Amino acid sequence: MTRATDDPATPIADRIEDVDVSTEMQGSFLEYAYSVIYSRALPDARDGLKPVQRRILYMMSDMGLRPDRGHVKSARVVGEVMGKLHPHGDSAIYDALVRLAQPFTLRVPLVDGHGNFGSLDDGPAAARYTEARLATPAMAMTEDLDEDVVDFVPNYDNQLTQPEVLPSAFPNLLVNGASGIAVGMATNMAPHNLVEVVQAARHLIDHPEATLEELMAFVPGPDFPSGGTIVGLAGVRDAYATGRGSFKTRAKVSIEQLTARKSGLVVTELPYLVGPEKVIEKIKDGVNAKKITGVADVTDLTDRKRGLRLVIGIKTGFNPQAVLEQLYRLTPLEDGFSINNVALVDGQPQTLGLRELLSVYIDHRIRVVTRRSTFRLERRRERLHLVEGLLVAILDIDEVIQVIRASDDAEQARGRLVDVFDLSRIQAEYILELRLRRLTRFSRIELETERDALLAEIAELESLLGSPQRIREVVSDELEAVAEQFGTPRRTLLTEARTLPPAAARKAAAAVSLEHADVPCRVFLSVTGRIARVDRADGAEGFGIAAPTRRAKHDAILSTLDTTSRTEIGALTNRGRVIRFSPLDLPGLPSNSVQLAAGVRIAEYLGLADRSERVLALVDLSSDQPISVGTAQGVVKRVAPGAYPNRPDFEVIALKPGDEVVGAAQGGDDDELVFVATDAQLLHFPASTVRPQGCAAGGMAGIKLVDGARVISYTALSPADLNDAIVVTVAATTDTLLGADPGSAKVSAFSEFPAKGRATGGVRAQRFLKGQDALSVAWVGPGPAHALGTDGTARQLPPSGAKRDASGQPIEAPVAFVGRRIG
Repeated sequence: MTRATDDPATPIADRIEDVDVSTEMQGSFLEYAYSVIYSRALPDARDGLKPVQRRILYMMSDMGLRPDRGHVKSARVVGEVMGKLHPHGDSAIYDALVRLAQPFTLRVPLVDGHGNFGSLDDGPAAARYTEARLATPAMAMTEDLDEDVVDFVPNYDNQLTQPEVLPSAFPNLLVNGASGIAVGMATNMAPHNLVEVVQAARHLIDHPEATLEELMAFVPGPDFPSGGTIVGLAGVRDAYATGRGSFKTRAKVSIEQLTARKSGLVVTELPYLVGPEKVIEKIKDGVNAKKITGVADVTDLTDRKRGLRLVIGIKTGFNPQAVLEQLYRLTPLEDGFSINNVALVDGQPQTLGLRELLSVYIDHRIRVVTRRSTFRLERRRERLHLVEGLLVAILDIDEVIQVIRASDDAEQARGRLVDVFDLSRIQAEYILELRLRRLTRFSRIELETERDALLAEIAELESLLGSPQRIREVVSDELEAVAEQFGTPRRTLLTEARTLPPAAARKAAAAVSLEHADVPCRVFLSVTGRIARVDRADGAEGFGIAAPTRRAKHDAILSTLDTTSRTEIGALTNRGRVIRFSPLDLPGLPSNSVQLAAGVRIAEYLGLADRSERVLALVDLSSDQPISVGTAQGVVKRVAPGAYPNRPDFEVIALKPGDEVVGAAQGGDDDELVFVATDAQLLHFPASTVRPQGCAAGGMAGIKLVDGARVISYTALSPADLNDAIVVTVAATTDTLLGADPGSAKVSAFSEFPAKGRATGGVRAQRFLKGQDALSVAWVGPGPAHALGTDGTARQLPPSGAKRDASGQPIEAPVAFVGRRIG
């Protein structure tokens, strides 16, 4: 091919040169590819921003669009960015600005938008209609830019400068994720929880050799702005190890009774970047094509007050759980997400795992803190130099004035000051500009105070710069402060996928997941709030549960329930509320080695918004045995079976102000009801003395409490458990810091405690040692007992056989929970 040269002085005939087509195409394509990769599509691993996003945030900061200022038109921001830093068209800039402001796209939005910034189903309004300013987290991304913390590079026409990278006070790339398509490569990074990422980064700062498993203890998986559930963590582990992996996300769906005879599926959270209109369209297409059966109608009740609420009506005679499984398979209620962690490191695209992403960010913050400290040290040295010169002038101000008055001009005065008072030219110049009002006694005191403060700051900065470990500590502390300021609870639930053998998978697919077997199962709830399910094998008489050879974390049982995988059961909380759910989606554990650490947190599984609400027991809503509850104020109540409201959740007791349920059980009239109070009093009496009541009743007196005492344990023992039942009590000092004194523990046979009448004070269960004034933990049940610490690790209890009112034996570590062992 031929190509013309650009020199106009060259004759036309001589401007034509022959070039090889393949060579020209390769060179031009490589230049184009590099430009797209480096300048447009891929984020920088340090601040997690693409060039256009970085320019938007920097320009908005330069314009003074802080969170405490008013919004300005988005078109004005776009114009400033396009005219000064990013001459690639207003649409590309506005699209990037919109994404930075969308709370359903970013886990921590960086732009505070005012107006219609779009939704998952609709685009935003034009830039002339919307307004924007920086969000508060964006200030953490751009702070300290005026302290030489990063390099500045020329803009496109070399008239202005822009930061090469932002200081980024939090790991934005992991927190907000990124997506982009370059030439020959692409990136797709999932958002994460800010608190979890910061905890992992701080752990890596303190332990540079930390393994991926240690980091995943802090960052177990992505945390999407829309919530939902991640099904199967194998792909997440692959992505964290290699930078590539995939997993499935599911919507959060509950089964509710819409009318007296009609149930429905209520969708409150959708997979990441899936809109309700897309789900409705797919459901309608599936129903029209007769691929989806059992759906009566779909209604979108989403509003600003309740958020997302998509109601799917179920036809009469269809199992809602089976229809839901069908919808997961055929609609975007279940969606896949592929992670491809490609980002720029030193200008080169690299695929990074979790550890590498954190390491690059930590190195960046160490450089930022080092440069900032160096800048501040230089500024304080310069100021100290001027202050020392002023002090010299004030001490001999008359002679200074005389020297200045005797000089012909400013240059001569400057030189004579340098010679006479041994000052530098900078000090002399500063003295010449000194105002007379500074020549007071108070000015001297102020200058001496400022000098002392500057000397202290300089010493501190020099010490900081001389210690790499202290710099790492500063980085860690600043990360903690950012997490406290901007951190929010996790929104996405993480669950392990249940794998099926190929034959079972084909069978399930053929059945269109409407024929899930309703198999017998046992549901376990640990004292630490984890829940899991164990299925009974086909043809087996029992569950064959074997206790693990080594006591694992969380393996102490609070409640168990034998049911079937599709039966609706209830979780009873300390608020006296029963929440209906099905164990079908619970993690299935192998019966030969049950470890409750592999279960899910029941608070996340049920979506308990209030952290103070705890699940105390699992109940069978179809049973003919009453549910009994005991409260902290000593109230007991047995709830008559068969009268439960047909709602997703309902209350079984009317609690008095300040009261809460401390224990619950389900059993007949021959059970023995047991209370234990903080003053070490234990009372038990027959359940037959408590008449069952309706859900709205408030119960009756159970145990008589002295002033200041409260109930900490309530349970019901069946006749089969009475012979093996034990009483575990732990005494402590309430005035000491939690965990400072482990206290003393005692294990006694339940038969040692005589029965008393209802509404009496009971008998003493443990004698307090010197300094002890209350029971911190109590548990009654069939032995052996299993004690745990606050983190779920096993604790050693003294041997059984102590007398009823004996003192406890000192224990080595604090006990937070006691429950029944697995097996």
